[in-house]
Amino acid sequence: MSDQDLIPQLARIGISLPGKLLAQLDEMVTRRGLPSRSQMISELIRHELAEPDGGQTSDVMAGTITLIYRAESGRVRHALARVQTEYLPEVISSQHVFLEEDKSLEVLLVQGSGERLQELCDRLRRVRAVQQLKLVTTRSLLPPLHAHGAEPEAPPIAARKRA
Repeated sequence: MSDQDLIPQLARIGISLPGKLLAQLDEMVTRRGLPSRSQMISELIRHELAEPDGGQTSDVMAGTITLIYRAESGRVRHALARVQTEYLPEVISSQHVFLEEDKSLEVLLVQGSGERLQELCDRLRRVRAVQQLKLVTTRSLLPPLHAHGAEPEAPPIAARKRA
């Protein structure tokens, strides 16, 4: 019997909160249209557990890095791309859009150790025109996209005959 078998599916806890904090929690539950405080508290705990600086920075995580920066010249995008190429195993893809007032928004899909993802964020923050940067992670991982350096598998015999 593993430790996972001993964990109950649902457990109850009791917490005490200052009145003002409870009112803010109830307002957040209402604003998000959630059925209960429990669901909101569970979401907040999951979010906190997924933070890379939550202690286990060597754990592999997936997530996004959202950047907003001044797109005053191609140099900024070039500097950001240069940093991203140093983290090719971690940066899965990126999406860029131009915003008003000569700003850009870029979202990177990333996966790697919390330590490496935090390091990537720190490097991106050093690019002078970056105005905002947010890393959001989850401990759920992306399925393997491909094996680096591995030979592609041959299709099954039945598939080869149809081709």
